[in-house]
Amino acid sequence: MRSGEGLSRRLGFWSSVGIVIGITIGSGIFRTPATIAARVPSAPAILGVWLAGGVIALCGALSVAELAASLPATGGWYVYLREGWGRLTGFLFGWAELVLIRASATGAIATVFSEYLVRSLGYDPAALPTATHYIAAAAIIATAGINIRGVQLGALVTGISTVAKFGALVGLVVAAMLLGGRAGGSIAHLSSAAGPVSAGGFGLALISVLWAYDGFGDVSFVAGEVASPGRTLPRAIVTGTVAVVIIYLASNVAYLYVTPVSGVARSGLIAADTMQALFGAPGATFVSLIVTISTLGALNAIMMGAPRVFFAMAEDRLFFRPLAAVHPRYHTPYVAILFAGALGVLFVMTRTFEQLADTFVLSIWPFYALAIAAVYRLRRLRPDLVRPYRVPGYPVVPAIFIGAAAYLIVSALVADPVWTGVTFGVILAGVPVYYFAFATKTTKTN
Repeated sequence: MRSGEGLSRRLGFWSSVGIVIGITIGSGIFRTPATIAARVPSAPAILGVWLAGGVIALCGALSVAELAASLPATGGWYVYLREGWGRLTGFLFGWAELVLIRASATGAIATVFSEYLVRSLGYDPAALPTATHYIAAAAIIATAGINIRGVQLGALVTGISTVAKFGALVGLVVAAMLLGGRAGGSIAHLSSAAGPVSAGGFGLALISVLWAYDGFGDVSFVAGEVASPGRTLPRAIVTGTVAVVIIYLASNVAYLYVTPVSGVARSGLIAADTMQALFGAPGATFVSLIVTISTLGALNAIMMGAPRVFFAMAEDRLFFRPLAAVHPRYHTPYVAILFAGALGVLFVMTRTFEQLADTFVLSIWPFYALAIAAVYRLRRLRPDLVRPYRVPGYPVVPAIFIGAAAYLIVSALVADPVWTGVTFGVILAGVPVYYFAFATKTTKTN
């Protein structure tokens, strides 16, 4: 199994944990609580959907950790799909990454970064839409440059932002618990409800929650550059995911303690509003700056991981060969990084945050389900594959994740059949592309 010819294994445990947390904690925890409160207007239901999302993400993390340890090659999810289900499935994931997934994620997070940066400077981003788009594009270009310069530099930037945003969320939780009573906070808010909760509403809320939890397995994209991957990757994936679940639940308890459900549903910037209630305008400005740092770190981490998919595909002769080029000085897949950056700029200049986020969720979760299902298939077809780590609770734990992914997809089809159908149609358009251009090519051997 190739790990990425020419790439160096320089990332250790803490750098890998930082990538997991840095990618996962992006815009979701700061932007989605209002949407979730509107869909499930009950404090216990809100905490329940965040807990359910955390359990699903943890089941996914525990499962993908086995794949990451067994197949520690650059490309992550692409590699697991290719090895588990064949070259066509691997190509379709790469095709979806190319035309939908990563460009949408990059554009969405860059948009939130730009909006909060403008807000922290004292301006209304809604009044400066053109400037917001250009700032987002500039952020994508800047993070592409950082990652071309070197994986260690990219990991350092992600690590610094991870410490800042994780620490800020911890500070918000502590401040809310200690000072929230003076700002109208009450334990009674945690059991309050502003309306009934429906099964459909819970499903829609879960979609928003899973956007916030996405990223638990994305350190696998740079698996070819992780030292001692069989030991490091499982520990980093599980440690990072557990940390995110805990801070997400604690943050939502803090939000709901300070602000009742009805108020959370009306607050598009709940973290800023919580800090403003506690500390006034300086608190809101501080949180806006932290969200700016948070989203920049997530954007940088995505830019670190996504191009490795195109790199791995090009190595496998499932994509254009120039994308496999490694920089002679920095030892990074610089052409793939430039390509991913260009796609991100195109998307961020032409689509809204909501369009980008919805497209991302709809297009990636079917592949997550298939990849986790590959745990079962590979155990049957390749029993002799070295597995330094095995999924605890097998076969139940992977089944929970797959069932949740199926529920998510069905909910999306019921809620918005037209757009969901269009998204899946774009993905399936990769089938003729594969047979026309790549089906007859064989994987390059060492």
